Amino acid sequence: MNERLALLNAVDAVLPETEVLRLALQQAVAELNGLGGVVHVRGSANPQRMYLVAASGLPRTFTRSWDGIADGAPEAPVLAVRKAVTLWLPDPAGPGTGMVSVPLMSRNGPFGALSVVTTAPAEPTAVQRDTLRAVADWAAERLRRAEKPVATPPDQQAVPGAHDVTGAEGAPEALSIPGAPDPRGPGAPDLPSPQNAAERNAAEGQSTPDTPSTPGGPGVEDVSGAQDVLRATRVGSWELHAPTGLLQVDESLLEMFGIDPDTYDGRTETWMSIIHPDDQPWVANEWNQAVSTSGLIDLEYRVRRPDDGSLMWAHVRGRAESDGNGRPYRVVGTAWDSTESGIGRDAIRRALRFMSDGFLSVDGAWRITFVNVEAERLLGSSSRRLVGTVLWELPVVRRVPGLESRCRETAAGTTAIGFDAEWPDTGRWFHIRLVPVPDGLACYFADITDRRQREVDRATAERQAAERATRIQELTAGLAEAITTQDVTDAVAQGVLPPFGASGLIIQVNEDDRMWIVGSVGYPKAFLDKVDGSSTSQRSPGADRLRTRAPWFCASVEEYVRTYPEHAERPDAIGKQAWAFLPLIVSGRAIGVCVIAFDQPHHFTDEEQTLLMAVSGLVSHALERARLYDAEHSRAQQLQRTLLPRALPSLPAVTAAARYLPAGQSMDVGGDWYDVIPVSGCRVALVIGDVMGHGLPEAVTMGRLRTAVRTLTDLELPPDEILNHLNDLISGLGDDSFATCLYAVYDPTSGICTFARAGHPPPAVVGPDGTVSFPASAPDPPLGVAEPPFETVELAVPEDGLLVFYTDGLVESACRDIDAGMSRLAELLGDRPGADLDTLCDALTSDLLPADQQNADDTALLVVRAHRLAPDDVATWSLPDDPQSAGTARKFVGEQLAAWDLEDLAATTELLVSELIANVVRHARGPVRLRLLHSTTLVCEVYDGSPTTPRIRRATETDEGGRGLQMVAALSEHWGTRYTATGKCIWTEQPLVLPETAMPPVPGLDEVA
Repeated sequence: MNERLALLNAVDAVLPETEVLRLALQQAVAELNGLGGVVHVRGSANPQRMYLVAASGLPRTFTRSWDGIADGAPEAPVLAVRKAVTLWLPDPAGPGTGMVSVPLMSRNGPFGALSVVTTAPAEPTAVQRDTLRAVADWAAERLRRAEKPVATPPDQQAVPGAHDVTGAEGAPEALSIPGAPDPRGPGAPDLPSPQNAAERNAAEGQSTPDTPSTPGGPGVEDVSGAQDVLRATRVGSWELHAPTGLLQVDESLLEMFGIDPDTYDGRTETWMSIIHPDDQPWVANEWNQAVSTSGLIDLEYRVRRPDDGSLMWAHVRGRAESDGNGRPYRVVGTAWDSTESGIGRDAIRRALRFMSDGFLSVDGAWRITFVNVEAERLLGSSSRRLVGTVLWELPVVRRVPGLESRCRETAAGTTAIGFDAEWPDTGRWFHIRLVPVPDGLACYFADITDRRQREVDRATAERQAAERATRIQELTAGLAEAITTQDVTDAVAQGVLPPFGASGLIIQVNEDDRMWIVGSVGYPKAFLDKVDGSSTSQRSPGADRLRTRAPWFCASVEEYVRTYPEHAERPDAIGKQAWAFLPLIVSGRAIGVCVIAFDQPHHFTDEEQTLLMAVSGLVSHALERARLYDAEHSRAQQLQRTLLPRALPSLPAVTAAARYLPAGQSMDVGGDWYDVIPVSGCRVALVIGDVMGHGLPEAVTMGRLRTAVRTLTDLELPPDEILNHLNDLISGLGDDSFATCLYAVYDPTSGICTFARAGHPPPAVVGPDGTVSFPASAPDPPLGVAEPPFETVELAVPEDGLLVFYTDGLVESACRDIDAGMSRLAELLGDRPGADLDTLCDALTSDLLPADQQNADDTALLVVRAHRLAPDDVATWSLPDDPQSAGTARKFVGEQLAAWDLEDLAATTELLVSELIANVVRHARGPVRLRLLHSTTLVCEVYDGSPTTPRIRRATETDEGGRGLQMVAALSEHWGTRYTATGKCIWTEQPLVLPETAMPPVPGLDEVA
């Protein structure tokens, strides 16, 4: 409590009543940690109601209902005043949880209440009540002090012309001036006061000076001897009795101001009525300040004479005197007619008042002494309210950056200064000039918004011109480097649209008398689809440019509709309002049209038209080059797409995913390729290669290699022999042809992957646990320079492990060597051993490939998840090398097919096995081994020790043999022979579901025993 009272007692002793209430509310709310507070006082005209005079921290929606409270209402403020006690009521009709009210006490009892809206559910503590009571007593004491003339603030003192205002008790209130603002502020309370000045002083323990009942009575200086002199010199004397507000003037002054002595009543209101309304506020402020400080009075203001209504200037001088206690007692002085000099100053004031620039002047105390109409508008008030106001009390002035500091600096010196500042909340700029004058400071406010805008516009135009020139240079360089039509479109969009403020672009080319769109920016797709391929014979802005070869700069929608009424709906469909249609001409041929569009109407200056025509010439030649490149590149890409697998086969042994990423658009097509080829025995051949170089010849070489690999794979050759044949193929193409290749065969029955490589990076093997390894093998040279034989490597692939094949473009780049790339590849594979293969491919390419593909190599990636054939799906038997083996084999086959629920295939399979074993017994040598594989097909394999390859021959009707292989080919879906390390294997494949058609007859087929 002591701290809060210390803070309150430290404030200015002449604080206005409204500020007293505000400070008291702040301390009270802070003490109770409340939401806010209000102050009510009992009205003097209507003592049956309590009126809201101050509020803090509460929304207007809440306080509106508290503006007036009936005296009998059960509200906390009313009850606190009625009972003269501190009162707390819970659950008010508003925010918070309760309201505590404490009465404001005068000598005659409570005259109001200070209330706080609380947030705590419990009533205030004793300490809080005591603090609240002390704050209320402080506020009441300050309000009582404001009643007494001695403590009245400077802006609330009486002046000549003030009248006697009597309160409800008949006692004189604080002096006020008609036409001036209420010195206590809006909503100030009507405070009870003692019956008269003597009673009030007695209550305060002070003496009361003799107060004359009439001017010139006891206590008033006798000035009658000077009246004749004053009258002769046209100078009048006056005396204001401060306690009563009565103004005594001599006959000279009445005559001078045109007042009838017989009707003059001595009231200040009568005297104030003759002062010009524009001068009343500042005159009141000056007098109040002089009286409160017992200082000198020196004023000159205008007076409207009551007798003839003429306007005159009056110069008034005087001094305020105090009683023994330091309180203002009387003010005496003289006045004279200063019309002759005042008219000249008034003419200057009139000229200043209505000039276009703002102007105001302040005195040494920073009080406004003059303000013109423009300055009134800037300051947001009329001159009646501004004159006499301290400049720094205006909120808008404090918000002007640097104004106060510069004003004080200028007033302290002798040199005028000027600076530019933005006026708050207007968006306008002013040049503020400050000129020191002998009695204060003059301020001029010149609106320079338009001038600044012109300067900004000029600077913007210069900057845009420079930016435009830079963009044109960038456009020239970009078009020179553009290779494809998309490159041309991007270059124009980046180099033309921003500097011209455009938002749309269409580039059309003429092919077969139709306008085809090759690039666009900022146009809706529906519109592009509608106009794409339109005939050049139809009348349209683009077609007309081709025929006339002249540009058209359309500045508005109205001009467009007026020129092409048949296309009046297009501007609304595309949302554009101005266009530049530029023909594209190369070697005298109009190849197309470039359309640049704007969102707003746009007037094309001569400079802009010249630049746009120059741009169209650049675009024409770049577009022609790009179209030639696009045609060649498209053919090469189409060839490359046809040479790569359209889709990877679905095989039981592996699940595969692949990616091919060509080099950047500035590069030709490359020769990277991959393939997945099913081979006999449920095995899979996995191939990846890279023809060195880029271009159409390399793509053709890649196609040859892929075709050769598929042919050699059909011959069931081992990996090293296939690379031997490929090396011969590449060597025969010339000295400049080189290629790398990795050829692998995965066997799902054993989990063994056999591979050979020629100058190609090794595969990555990923285990289910995330372990990654690169099998070590000799780095054979690339195909075309290699010297066979090639090393063959066998590696075991774990169940559901990954085999990752890739070209060097994935792991090697200009910023990373191949070893670092392979290390990063191993990290990525180790983090995702069980990931979806397509997702894994995307993750690898996005991480390993450089962000800028313009200098990157082609990249091929093949990821394979290896699967094992279940042991129960593999059956193997060793058979003797004699004719009885066929019967034994049929028995084994029948039993195994029954176990696999494939009895429907038993008869056919037994016949195939019998024929194959019979061929071995007759034409080859042992040992004989039979193997059945149950997968998506039924595979039957017969192994022997002879390398001789059986061949089908056409037997005549008289031949005894030669029909066995014909029968094998007729009964199986596929059949063939492959070589092994010890001989060969003849195999057949049958679908698991037999076709409904009957088996075709075999000419001369003999029964097999």
